[in-house]
Amino acid sequence: MNLEELKNKIEEGKKLLKIEELKNKLERLSQEMAASDFWSNPENAQTISQDYQDIKKEVDKWENLSDRVNGLLDLSQANDPVLKEEIEKQTEELEKEFSEYELYLLLNGPYDKNNAIVSLHAGSGGTEAQDWTEMLLRMVLRFSEKMGWKTRILDESRGQEAGYKSVTLEIKGRYAYGYLKSEHGVHRLVRISPFDAEKMRHTSFALIEIMPELDEEVKIELDPKDLRIDTFMSGGKGGQSVNTTYSAVRIVHIPTNISVSCQNERSQQQNKETAMKILKAKLHRLEEERLAKERNELRGEYKSAEWGNQIRSYVLHPYHMAKDHRTDFETSDPESLLEGELLPFSRAYLEWIKK
Repeated sequence: MNLEELKNKIEEGKKLLKIEELKNKLERLSQEMAASDFWSNPENAQTISQDYQDIKKEVDKWENLSDRVNGLLDLSQANDPVLKEEIEKQTEELEKEFSEYELYLLLNGPYDKNNAIVSLHAGSGGTEAQDWTEMLLRMVLRFSEKMGWKTRILDESRGQEAGYKSVTLEIKGRYAYGYLKSEHGVHRLVRISPFDAEKMRHTSFALIEIMPELDEEVKIELDPKDLRIDTFMSGGKGGQSVNTTYSAVRIVHIPTNISVSCQNERSQQQNKETAMKILKAKLHRLEEERLAKERNELRGEYKSAEWGNQIRSYVLHPYHMAKDHRTDFETSDPESLLEGELLPFSRAYLEWIKK
């Protein structure tokens, strides 16, 4: 495309992303951060500071791209043949940069900008499935690290020999939910088992749940009579009080039988608050899936994230391949995917749901 076309696409992208509104929000956050009592609530201050940095990075990126295109347009008016080749070269670079930014234009769902709550569960198969769950946890953690997001394990149940029976983590970062929602569902692995003395090929399954951390304005009403709250000794990481106080919390939502637990916070109250946050996210996801099923949004072929409905297969033997069964996107390098190279799969999914 020429410079004028590129400029128009960039301006269109800025409107879709509401860059002007984000600038106003930056100003408001800046005023909050300048207040003398800003750090009186360190946790809230840290959240606001991170929000400011994330938004500023996004605004600066698009403004910088716009400024550079406008600069090249000014230079092109001179009709200098010496500059022409350099302008063409820089235009190609800007096109490539813009194509990477275009992914943000697909992240326009109601919760795409939110933090994410991720739960992973081993399927049947004992140690095999538990080890596969740990491999998927590593994939998510590596991807989060590449994206500059902060991660924190909230609850974990380790396998006896290896891996995890289940693990829940919080991922804080702008667009964390939008990028990771492609991972919601059952993941299937085919490989030669490292736990099988006969080196037989095994198939393992694990479920990943991806939920947005809900904003305060999203109200999920819970009747206390519908909840069973248990406390137990924490088995996770912590100080000297671990396994000596009943700080871990499990909440069961009786009508749906959804159970969530948290044990890695410092106090029982913090664990209870976090578990409640996870429960609300799960109930919200359940309602969203119910509505999606009613509307039959997924091309008249609604599939819930249940066993037998795998969204992606990873084959490490007898050949190498990872394939998403929704988008048909695949790679012959599943090892890179498992090392956190998730962006191509995320992009393919975001483009698929927009069709």
